[in-house]
Amino acid sequence: MRRVAITSLLSGMKVGHNIYNSRGETLISRGVILNKRYIDSLKKLGIPALYIIDDSLPDFFVQDVIDERSRVAAIKLTRSILNGQNTSESPLDKAVVSDSKKVVNDIIDQLLDNPSLMVNLVDIRSIDDYLFGHSVNVCVLSLVTGVSLGYDKTKLMNLGMGALMHDMGKTLVPPHILNKPGSLTESEFNVVKRHSEYGYTILASNEAYVRKLYALIALQHHERYNGEGYPKGLQGGSIHVFSQIVGIADVYDAMTADRVYRKAYPPNEVFEMLAGSGDFLFDYKLVLAFLSNIAAYPAGSIIKLSSNEIAVVVETPKGYPLYPRVKVLYDSTGNKLQEPLDIDLSLQNNLTVIKVLDHSEIEELKLNEGKLIS
Repeated sequence: MRRVAITSLLSGMKVGHNIYNSRGETLISRGVILNKRYIDSLKKLGIPALYIIDDSLPDFFVQDVIDERSRVAAIKLTRSILNGQNTSESPLDKAVVSDSKKVVNDIIDQLLDNPSLMVNLVDIRSIDDYLFGHSVNVCVLSLVTGVSLGYDKTKLMNLGMGALMHDMGKTLVPPHILNKPGSLTESEFNVVKRHSEYGYTILASNEAYVRKLYALIALQHHERYNGEGYPKGLQGGSIHVFSQIVGIADVYDAMTADRVYRKAYPPNEVFEMLAGSGDFLFDYKLVLAFLSNIAAYPAGSIIKLSSNEIAVVVETPKGYPLYPRVKVLYDSTGNKLQEPLDIDLSLQNNLTVIKVLDHSEIEELKLNEGKLIS
């Protein structure tokens, strides 16, 4: 299974992973054979990519850190919160907060039951559903980090709720600015930046059932360790640790997702950027905790090793985000192996990943029987 951009999909390809919209409806199911009608429909829906089953690759199962049912339920709830609340006139009602806590608690229980799982999949969502999926992803990524830091369930609940609602203020940003396909003007960007303060205002009500900490996370998630963030330009320890964790998760998910104004950045490049941000954009200890759970090379990535062998990433062991377990498909001279060779890079001192192949290189690899042109 590997991720393929919508522009590279071809009739006859087989879908490898279910795709849902923010209403919980299935847009396309695993196992469906694509045709032109399906592909055109997915393009119109703004789906940027699909996971496909590539028969030239070994078949393997990739487990998400939370189950599909929980992710879909969380996205549906987030949509109802962000679309259904008249937040400009009133705070969140008690029932919405209670439902949110149930969803977050379910996510926490799954993460605590499977602490060895790594974030190995790149989430796929339509352009129109970006905000809902993003809110859930930031929640999951923040909680994974909190589990690594040894937080108890009370801390995890507060972190997860603040993360789920961190972008609440975007409900008050005009859609034509929020969804603008081109670059924002300075005045437009200043409007977008107000979402942190809007979110604080919405969440910092006097209702006892809404914790002030959720509001603080919404206010501070764009503050940066070096003081160059917004809205207040806070520095270092004056930024709440939960706000920093949510800020890291927010950056990672935003950069690895396709946006209306740009394509997604490869996960390994975002991993590298965040790795260099410690004690600059974020507290170094928090960056390490976050990245220890993120596979730099998600499952299904086709990679070139320092030995010149070509392999597919199967999974990444906990604590070794740069050293996945792989199946070698082609030897160093470009000959396809009769049987893939299993290698755990975390146990090899002399092998590293030097390149991630894009779709055109993978197709070229097949055409040329492994003779990849550098």
